[in-house]
Amino acid sequence: WSCETEWAPAGDLVPGDVVVLHDHRDVRSWRGEGNLETGYLLGLLVGDGTLKAEAAVLSVWRSAIASNGGHAGDGVDAVMAEAERCVRTLPHRADFAGWSEIKGRNEFRLKSAVLGDLAVRLGLKPGQKAITPTVERQSSDFYTGFLRGLFDADGSVQGTHDKGLSVRLAQSDLPRLEAVQRMLLRLGVASTVHCDRRPAGTRVLPDGRGGSSEYETRAQHELIISRDNLAVFSERVGFIDTAKQARLAAALSGYKRALNREPFVAVVSKIEPLGEAEVFDVQVPGINAFDANGLYVHNCGEQPLPPYGACLLGSVNLARLVDRPFELDAGIDAAKLDDLVRTAVRMMDNVVDASNFPLEAQRHEARAKRRIGLGVTGLADALIMCGARYGGSQAVRLTETWLRAIQRSAYLASVDLAKEKGAFPLFDAAPYLAGRHVQGLDRDVREAIGAHGIRNALLTSVAPTGTISLFADNVSSGLEPVFSFKYTRHVLMPDGGRREEEVSDYAYRLYRKLYGPDAELTDAFVDAQGLSPNDHLVMQAAVQKFIDSSISKTINVPESISFEDFKDVYVQAYELGCKGCTTYRPNDVTGAVLEVKDDQKAQDAAEPELPLEPAVKTARPEDEGDSGAVVRMFQPLDRPGELEGKTYKVRWPESDHAIYITINDVLDDSGRVRPFEIFINSKNTEHYAWTVGLTRMISAVFRRGGDVSFVVEELKAVFDPRGGQWMGGKYVPSLLAAIGGVIEQHMIQSGFLPNPNADREAQDMPQEVAVNAPGAVGASASGGANQGQATLGLGTVSGGAAPFRQCPKCAQASLIRQEGCDTCTSCGYSKCS
Repeated sequence: WSCETEWAPAGDLVPGDVVVLHDHRDVRSWRGEGNLETGYLLGLLVGDGTLKAEAAVLSVWRSAIASNGGHAGDGVDAVMAEAERCVRTLPHRADFAGWSEIKGRNEFRLKSAVLGDLAVRLGLKPGQKAITPTVERQSSDFYTGFLRGLFDADGSVQGTHDKGLSVRLAQSDLPRLEAVQRMLLRLGVASTVHCDRRPAGTRVLPDGRGGSSEYETRAQHELIISRDNLAVFSERVGFIDTAKQARLAAALSGYKRALNREPFVAVVSKIEPLGEAEVFDVQVPGINAFDANGLYVHNCGEQPLPPYGACLLGSVNLARLVDRPFELDAGIDAAKLDDLVRTAVRMMDNVVDASNFPLEAQRHEARAKRRIGLGVTGLADALIMCGARYGGSQAVRLTETWLRAIQRSAYLASVDLAKEKGAFPLFDAAPYLAGRHVQGLDRDVREAIGAHGIRNALLTSVAPTGTISLFADNVSSGLEPVFSFKYTRHVLMPDGGRREEEVSDYAYRLYRKLYGPDAELTDAFVDAQGLSPNDHLVMQAAVQKFIDSSISKTINVPESISFEDFKDVYVQAYELGCKGCTTYRPNDVTGAVLEVKDDQKAQDAAEPELPLEPAVKTARPEDEGDSGAVVRMFQPLDRPGELEGKTYKVRWPESDHAIYITINDVLDDSGRVRPFEIFINSKNTEHYAWTVGLTRMISAVFRRGGDVSFVVEELKAVFDPRGGQWMGGKYVPSLLAAIGGVIEQHMIQSGFLPNPNADREAQDMPQEVAVNAPGAVGASASGGANQGQATLGLGTVSGGAAPFRQCPKCAQASLIRQEGCDTCTSCGYSKCS
């Protein structure tokens, strides 16, 4: 069989539709609270136990004693042994006595107060043994144990090869059974729930006193596992009850052909509105979807639209409107911007009429509201050209000025169109003017709308503009920061070959043209890797004030971010007035901080140190009489008159001035190049005292020789409580850690330290290298901040050591994360298109 799918709104589903379920069979495990033992005990408790205020009581029943003195089925003995083993892993109390027999009933009970406490913590209550959301959030080991215990208590193996084999679980509590179905599915086991297999009614049941009586019984429902789900169930869950497990294993081994494959689909039986609830747009990289209680769904939508709605998008290229770029009085001509916006609104309104919509419903929706979405592109470049750092106060001020001007011009242009051609058909002045966004317009604009109407129901929106910005001479896209100032693009030619084309950011290229290839970049040249989440948020909030529709924006956060800090990003977005918030937490951008591996450290420790001068052995007073207890001290070297070294330039995002780190080397007696001294300089006077102290201390350590690699480890382990910064595609926890990284890279380049990751050596190089002594050996790259050179995979990338990954289409190392989607800078592939 084959399965063809398409996305459909949940509200459009009707009974009989077939929806796709998530296939979790490749998901072997996941982390969380709870373990196999606690899961098994809770499963037994939910199945055949009683939760009381003072304790939990587990119950099992042996079969009647056979004529030979044995039990008809001894699988229960294994369950009892496993349950007692699991209980003894808990911090049980002194009164725990194990299993006790209830005479005359073949029943055994196990009482545990600790197990009762655990059940309560997971949300169970006396008389209510529900599978709570907390239970469903436990680890995969807990899942396995819980389901195993529940099926040991209430499950069965039924059927034959001819009529069909199945594992079944009968319950009167339908929500509980549905929760079991979800839990099984997360382990890769699909199942079917059949309601009312036994209807509610009156039945004659034992009364517990040796007789029987009529009792009202609830309806019973049944969960059935079949097809190849049986093999997955046996592998990942199975039974502790040896009789049940033996029956399942014998049945599976008796099949001569493969089990029927599970299609992982379900048929819609009915659609019931459940009201409103908070939902969050999410994306699982690679599939752009997520698991909603087993259903394969997605709700990623940056532009909210009604049924059959369409939004015509257009963008004003702010980078091309800047007069006197990079000068002190650089800015955008207000009259020029107003004229361009008015022209754009008229053009886009004409497109609504000219468009050939596939469906009549789409045409009707578009012309009834005439919504358009005029936005911006090249914002980050325009800010750089005006000397404003993205996310800084000046950048926020300029952004608000420009977007306010665009909003005002767009609304006045639409009013003029309404005078000329009429307002949009659904326009109703009173409710329109009462709208929250419209209330924020200038008074004269609101008065004009009240007097003449407005041509377009919505006018402003900020789109990703990935391809548009590339066609516009590679300006920064949308309101995003510049991702990388310079890189190499591999262009596929008609003959199948590839041609390399150097691609550089518009503002960067213009700056080089005006000031030369070696001119130092201004502090405004910052890329996405050098920004904090707050920088992104304040820029989105500044734009949001003047956008009546939606914004496409990605907020980059480090992989190591804590849950509370991640939550705070959304809280700040809400407090700043953002309509939505899209975050990207990379898995392969941050990577691990470079360090010498444990085996290499052990090897270095085993090698004898080579002192630069004869060692002086000094015994500690407390070690007298023990000739082996000595401390090795090295006399510091005198400084030669001339040393070779390199100077590195580091831009810490929180500092207005760059930091220059000079490291000079010396050749020791063994011919090994080793660091001798370090100097740190900056125009920022607040760094003066501690940098002087730091350089003197590190230089003193260097001059005594031996293994000084620990300096790197100690510096890189320093975390700033205020938070670190993104530098060169990596999250650096503090300025001291950044200095440690520079020292480490210098040691690697000089050969003093082995390269722990040769393939990424160039990517992690410091940004600028200046040779300060004749004959110094090493690569040299100029161009200011973020202008290192890196060789990654199949291409050479210059600028910022951007985190390029391999494209699944062209296999080039040119895949980046941009506007919330994986995009290839080489072939144009986009995961979202």
